[in-house]
Amino acid sequence: MKLIAPSILSADFSRLGEEIAAVEAAGADWIHIDVMDGHFVPNITIGPAVVKSLRKLTRLPFDVHLMVKHPEQFLDAFAEAGSDVITVHVETADHLHRTVTRIRELGPKAGVSLNPGTPLTLIEPILADIDLLLIMTVNPGFSGQQFIRTMLPKIRQARECIDRQAPAVLLEVDGGVTLTNMPSILEAGADVLVAGAAVFSSGDYRATISKMKALIG
Repeated sequence: MKLIAPSILSADFSRLGEEIAAVEAAGADWIHIDVMDGHFVPNITIGPAVVKSLRKLTRLPFDVHLMVKHPEQFLDAFAEAGSDVITVHVETADHLHRTVTRIRELGPKAGVSLNPGTPLTLIEPILADIDLLLIMTVNPGFSGQQFIRTMLPKIRQARECIDRQAPAVLLEVDGGVTLTNMPSILEAGADVLVAGAAVFSSGDYRATISKMKALIG
């Protein structure tokens, strides 16, 4: 199963509902929602009230990526807002196992994200307790950054680790994903590809997502 998850961080925030409807009509599988707090990352984006409002506009799964400090404080609110997946960063969750357990108790699937400089060894002890592993291929905080090519070996290692320890876990890649580098990312073993600027700056969402789906095969 290979999925395309457009990140609304690159969408026109003045017309988010229309943007989501457009990528849904264009064939998107998930909607990726980046939540930033201005502390863990420089920017501030949206909170649970906006997610709740957007939830009424689409049936696509909401893939909510919490780039925030103390994510455990926000789990209930984002679950109630309609998140289908809630991903937290290993760098910010003080009690990671407790946090992912709580996400699952609330109903959403539990994901854990690793920044480019964070080793895979930090997630291996609880890999079987999560539903999704997100490998960041840019340093988080801004849309439109270039893919860090040295992350391809890390994606391959993550794929091997998942296949060995927890085959049901989805491997997601987020950061600088484009039509040009998608073949390499897919070859490395990604299941879910987050594409922000590549979709929302393309001018033709349907054509771009169709090309992405064609690469998946």
